[in-house]
Amino acid sequence: MEEKYYIKISPESIKGDVITEYFSGNTFGVYTGMTQILSGGTDGSSLLTGLTIPLVFRQTYENYGFYTPFDGFMLQKEVVTNFVTSGDPSNQNIIRLFNTSDQYKGFLTLADYSVNWGDGNIEPLTSNSPQYISHTYPNLTTDYTITLTQNNPWGQTKIEKRVYVPTTGVTINNPSGNITFTPQGGSWSGIPIDYNYIFTGDSSNTVQSQTSNNFTTVPFILSGYCSSRLSELKLYGTTQYDVTTTVIKGGVPFGIVNEITSGYTSYTINNVNYYDYPDGTTLCITNSSGLTSNDLVELAITKQEVLINVVDSPEIQSEIFIERGKLSGFESLQRLGEIDNLGDMESYGYGYYKINKNNE
Repeated sequence: MEEKYYIKISPESIKGDVITEYFSGNTFGVYTGMTQILSGGTDGSSLLTGLTIPLVFRQTYENYGFYTPFDGFMLQKEVVTNFVTSGDPSNQNIIRLFNTSDQYKGFLTLADYSVNWGDGNIEPLTSNSPQYISHTYPNLTTDYTITLTQNNPWGQTKIEKRVYVPTTGVTINNPSGNITFTPQGGSWSGIPIDYNYIFTGDSSNTVQSQTSNNFTTVPFILSGYCSSRLSELKLYGTTQYDVTTTVIKGGVPFGIVNEITSGYTSYTINNVNYYDYPDGTTLCITNSSGLTSNDLVELAITKQEVLINVVDSPEIQSEIFIERGKLSGFESLQRLGEIDNLGDMESYGYGYYKINKNNE
């Protein structure tokens, strides 16, 4: 939902538009109608500088990060020096290495690659993906760090990745991942909240798997306090509300008053039931199916780490209105009707008109 903030700056709240005037031995502070502060600088420049408007944006830990629609094209994070590994179906102690460095960059033709397998063996790498080189590790259950090094006329680049042998039967600790958040205030203070990064809704990326009927019984009842809408059902004539009349709007049924008693008035608008009570409170009740297939779109997204802590696309909107005071744009012209001569103009309104006197 888009939100806009409108900020009105009035001359009464700006000290700089008050000028000092002297009359009959007394000193007065007079508003200039913003004319002094807006055009009293050099060559008519504005003196309204250093204006700071603080804006506070809040978010919860659940919105941590920023996601954008995914175009379907994969791109590895490091394109100059990178590799992927795989096992060998015939031998669990053999690791295959594919050099996936972006060879479309012309300067990479001057680069030399070498592989450190992590067990003391180093060898040059001359092939690129889809070709591969392989290495056989000792028959041990352990892990190794493979380092791919690129040397070029401008320097050296290294990238490291850990592999496990044998390549099957490897147990990954906590494959789902888990986050724990402990509130520090409120009714839930000190009570940890756990959430798995990957749950059933993540592992099955289909619209049908995300709808609310997979997690709760639908429809379910939603209720709460809201504003009264009884006036929208008011009728013409002596009887303002009639329990037998359905109000029509736009050619379709809109609502109806169900019951009028001394304890409450009940009515229905757009399938939402309302109960107005004498103390001014209104209770609204409706059935909901939660998220349905009509509310969701199956679209891949990717996380932008550069925009971490941002929950929406950066957007700057400026709509600041500066009131120019209590004077209208034509007031100075209209006041000329109160002046009979040049002397009156000079003394009018404690210097209301600025007169340029040129010596000839």
